[in-house]
Amino acid sequence: MEIGSAKWLGLSYFTYFFCYGIYLPFWGVWLKGVGLEAEKIGLLLGCGMVARFVGSLLIASQVRNPSQLITALRALALMTCLFAVGYWIGQQWLWLLLLMVGFNLFFSPLVPLSDALAATWTQQIGLAYGPVRLWGSLAFVISSALTGMLVNAYSSQAILALLTIGAISMLAGMMLSPATQPQGSERQGAADGGWDAWRVLLQARAVWRFMLCVTLLQGAHAAYYGFSAIWWQESGYSASVVGYLWSLGVVVEIVIFAWSHVLFKRWSSRDLLLLSAICSLLRWGLLGASTALPLLIVAQILHCGSFTVCHLAAMRFIAARKGTDVIRLQSLYSALAMGGGIAIVTMICGVLFTHLQGYVFWVMALIALPALFLRPGYDSSK
Repeated sequence: MEIGSAKWLGLSYFTYFFCYGIYLPFWGVWLKGVGLEAEKIGLLLGCGMVARFVGSLLIASQVRNPSQLITALRALALMTCLFAVGYWIGQQWLWLLLLMVGFNLFFSPLVPLSDALAATWTQQIGLAYGPVRLWGSLAFVISSALTGMLVNAYSSQAILALLTIGAISMLAGMMLSPATQPQGSERQGAADGGWDAWRVLLQARAVWRFMLCVTLLQGAHAAYYGFSAIWWQESGYSASVVGYLWSLGVVVEIVIFAWSHVLFKRWSSRDLLLLSAICSLLRWGLLGASTALPLLIVAQILHCGSFTVCHLAAMRFIAARKGTDVIRLQSLYSALAMGGGIAIVTMICGVLFTHLQGYVFWVMALIALPALFLRPGYDSSK
């Protein structure tokens, strides 16, 4: 069956982020439901984030010819689906560790490769990226809210059931044929240029300050990603309310992304990072101070600052670089700030949450604090 290329890619984004909207907020809840304590939950989630780091940095960079993108996406979706089904077989510690690593290893490269396909079709057929990518954010809102309602009505096992359905749907959607096959010559990936190119890039003062800054700001989301759903449920909120709160964060994220060209047209990456750091301190401070619903709503609205503005700052900083530095920095940002940094802090949170409970969010505020002083200069080369 053949469908339009924009519809094919929109379906790909929708099914991927439908799965991610289940996994990211609620997987810690599922792990708790199978009898694991906080330390093991943090370790498993952290190992999963390390696998995301490896998958984003190494697997995605191996696909250099645009004509191979759809084949690669289908192969990764198949492996993701198999590992998702594997969760039904057993819940022993080592088995879960193997599944967490495998699932994230193949799940994580799907977005950078989908973005590469979008870029290819933008040049090839004039694809409008924004309206297509918006389906992903919409899917995250739907799935996080739906998962919360199903967990509230049934049990935490609904999380695994919905994730499995989502993974199978993702594979089925990718098996359809797009109207236009991607074409192009072999592209130069982030891994090209040897270690000398990476060393020269990271020696630049602006680059290492930028990477440290965004890694701290994104890494400070670890307690939120791994333990907010558990903490809010322990504080008396239903899984439905937890799902709505997570959906609220993504809704404001969509709004800021949609209006960013108007709101932040004249802002530098340094200024955006300052705004993100301030929002992070406020958000984690509020979450650590109280679980009162009005404050949780305010904290979730601040997601547009702690995450979205930070991401916009990163895109602006990376776009200001030249040549292959753009590719290398994009790969490094995805792997470290969105993967490795969160993985390390998640493991730490697994230990801290047992003793600190909700106060672990104040630790996240302390992690974000140095970003106020580490921002690169207004000139991205300094």
